[in-house]
Order: sequence, then C-alpha cells, then structure tokens
Amino acid sequence: MHDTAYEITTQPRPADHPAYLPAPEGRVMLPSEIPPGVQMVTLPGGIRTLAYTQPTAPAAPLVPVSQPIPAWAKTTALLTPTIGGGIAAAGIGLSYAAPGLIAMSQALWSAVALIAAAAIGVPLLLRLGRAATGTSRGTTHITQNITASGMFGKANGAINHR
Repeated sequence: MHDTAYEITTQPRPADHPAYLPAPEGRVMLPSEIPPGVQMVTLPGGIRTLAYTQPTAPAAPLVPVSQPIPAWAKTTALLTPTIGGGIAAAGIGLSYAAPGLIAMSQALWSAVALIAAAAIGVPLLLRLGRAATGTSRGTTHITQNITASGMFGKANGAINHR
C-alpha cells in the first residue's frame, strides 16, 4: 500500500550493549495498551519506537451512489444525432445541388454582363440613331406669367412657347 523511502530493520546489538534502553521521561505504555498492528521497531539511526508494521485493514469500500443525469447532458445527448443528421443532410443536398448551383452562378454572371452592356449600349445606339436621321431639335423654352390679386383672388396666366 505505502512505499517506504527506506527499509526498517533491526540492528544486532553488540555484546557490551545493555539489553535495555533508558526509560522515557513520560508515561510508559503497557503492552496491553498497544493497538493491534503496532510493534516496537528500531530505526536505522538506532532509535527504538512504536510503529505500524502491517497495513491497517482497508476501510469498507464506498458504495457508489447513483447520481441523476443533469438536464444539460440529456439535452446534449438528444441534440447530437439531430445536429449531425442535419449537417449530413445539408452536405448530401449540396453535393446533389452543386451542378445546378454552378450553372445558376454562370447564368447570373451572364445576366450581369447583359445588363452592363445594355447600360452602355442603349444610350450609344440612341445617339447614333438621332445623328443618322439628322433631326436635331433645339430645346423648347416655356415661360409662364401668373398674376393674382389678393389672398383669395383669381389667378391669371399665360404660357409662351419660343
């Protein structure tokens, strides 16, 4: 379960070393008070201490509790095939319509060229037609003289063509 950084070992005691260690200054724990899985061990520095030598019993595994599915997840799951199907249908429709769209765009460009040619050509033809007939009319001047007396008086006028 846990990887230790170093191995815990017990050191053999030299023959002249006493068989006991000095008593700690605090309260001494009786062997009956030591919890299960705890033993007296000697660390590599020579210090003796209590330590867990066996892993503790694992806690009871947690039983997964079923969570309700969020509304956004349901909506997304329902819309995904619809959106994908719509994109696929649009792609298929464009592939079938591509030749017609190409022909239509060529027809529209032809119509634009015809309109541009008509905008330039029709006035030119009209000028040429007038010049060929030799009839060039002068401009007509129309003058109006209107007089009225009073605010509600009758207006009189004359139109002169020159």
